[in-house]
Amino acid sequence: MANLKYYDVILKPVVTEKSMELMADKKYTFLVHPEATKSQVKEAVEKMFNGTKVASVSTMNLEGKTKRRGMTFGKTAKTKKAIVKLTADSADIEIFEGL
Repeated sequence: MANLKYYDVILKPVVTEKSMELMADKKYTFLVHPEATKSQVKEAVEKMFNGTKVASVSTMNLEGKTKRRGMTFGKTAKTKKAIVKLTADSADIEIFEGL
């Protein structure tokens, strides 16, 4: 298990149509470090965004896609995605406000 600090856990937000629809239910999607645990993701969100309280965290490991250039095959990097659900009395995350 990696010794991760809270600011190393969240890599970037995921901005897709599906993730924007989930924001109405106070669910936010982030790409996270592949070795981060659910408790580390919860701690990182609560520390990085003031006034937020996390109700639950769902994570999924995404395998790399197979890519081909001519006869050479390769794979893209593995990623990990986390969907963070906030409590009803929690403040919204400002990073998604203008989208």
